[in-house]
Amino acid sequence: MAAVAFLARRDYASGELAAKLRERGYESEVVRALIADLAARRLLDDARYAGHFVAYHRARGQGPLRIRRELEAFGVAAATIDDALATVPDWAAVARDVRRRRFGAPAPSAWAEKGRQARFLQYRGFSNDHIRSALGTDLELDT
Repeated sequence: MAAVAFLARRDYASGELAAKLRERGYESEVVRALIADLAARRLLDDARYAGHFVAYHRARGQGPLRIRRELEAFGVAAATIDDALATVPDWAAVARDVRRRRFGAPAPSAWAEKGRQARFLQYRGFSNDHIRSALGTDLELDT
């Protein structure tokens, strides 16, 4: 069936796979039953998908807010997302590493440069606390 062909290529979240199947013209009731069957046989596992998604996107330098937004768009449950994000013990360290890789080791001293780096980290999906940790504690952000 089409669902198994999709899963053979890569892992999917159940909501993402259901949307893809409905896009292909399958009835909602058939899709719902198929998703339940695949989940029961552990061929489809949102927790596994979320864990891999978090690990991959963290390694690419993305923060928890952006990762959460993307997983929610795929229909992953909030509790599952929370569990997957909790596997990364220190998001502030990830933000510091991302800043260092992009802008170099020295911390920015000028406000304009701090703002530019803060916007970059914010776009990447880091919270204000993570950004403050990456740039220094004297940074004031309004967002």
